[in-house]
Amino acid sequence: MHGLTRSSVTIQEGVQVDLRVVEPESFGAALVYLPGSKAHNVRIREMALKSGLKINEYGIFREEDDERLGGALEEDVYRLVGLPFVPPELREDRGEIEAAAAGKLPQLVKLSDLRGDLHVHSKWSDGAHNLPELAAAARARGLCYLALTDHSQGLGVARGLSVERLMEQGEAIAAFNREQKDFRVLRGSEMDIGLDGSLDFPDEVLKKLDIVVAAIHSGFNQSREQLTARIVAAMRSPWVSVIAHPTGRLLGEREAYDIDMETLLRVASETGTALEINSYPLRLDLNDVQVRRAKELGVALVISSDLHVMNQFDTLHYGISVAQRGWLEKGDVLNTLELRDLLKRLKGKRKGAQ
Repeated sequence: MHGLTRSSVTIQEGVQVDLRVVEPESFGAALVYLPGSKAHNVRIREMALKSGLKINEYGIFREEDDERLGGALEEDVYRLVGLPFVPPELREDRGEIEAAAAGKLPQLVKLSDLRGDLHVHSKWSDGAHNLPELAAAARARGLCYLALTDHSQGLGVARGLSVERLMEQGEAIAAFNREQKDFRVLRGSEMDIGLDGSLDFPDEVLKKLDIVVAAIHSGFNQSREQLTARIVAAMRSPWVSVIAHPTGRLLGEREAYDIDMETLLRVASETGTALEINSYPLRLDLNDVQVRRAKELGVALVISSDLHVMNQFDTLHYGISVAQRGWLEKGDVLNTLELRDLLKRLKGKRKGAQ
């Protein structure tokens, strides 16, 4: 479908994409009216009507004489209905209008707030790059630390590390860190959670790591109760720092597995276990609704790349977008912390288990 000012196409994934052309004086109004959710727009239009205004994609007009009052900027729409600017990520009618009216909109986390990446793979397992290459790429993007979290021994298909190889990797990391002044690599593992909830490495191994990222990689067809119990068991370990890609979805390829998310979020809050927003574009897991609920329950989040190829550091902005849609602020995200504070936070869960 197309015309002089609009075209619509359906891309291969089945999603309709609309292109609209508007005059410069209508650009801001169109940005609010067309991409914004229907529910948010209905609320804004209702507020406008009460003030004798009407809003559409062409601008904001006074009803009595159709005089244009604004529309070149998105801010015009909110100013004329008596609200501060509402960021596009929040326009879902999930409390953002009330928060704006009360002056309580969140200061959303930004990509520049991230100090490190806590889920990175190297040539030691199924990644494409060695440690110096990864550190240089992270540093070039303004990061101060990364966690090397290669797969554990149970995931043979990904060349998972045995205990012996994990210890060798730890020695290599220590040697690398001794040569660094302004960058730190954390010893970690993306550790497989077994079908019965058991962990892939014993406690005496896990205690030697700085961070343990646990994840499910098999048994996706287990019952809701079994899958939930597996992740809960991992979170109750004092050594597990983060649950990676908690629902296991792959967009366009695999649905999320059936878990009791409310139980997972409550146990995460209870145990001090962080949950991951995985920035890989086919995952984006957790989603924004789950992230918002995690924030409500005081669950810590991390925004990670799950990097296997160097340029995947550049996908972190997708995770940031999910975090913003979930109302996250800088203080809600662990890897916005400076290294000293992050390590202190990670050690806090282990207290009493040493």
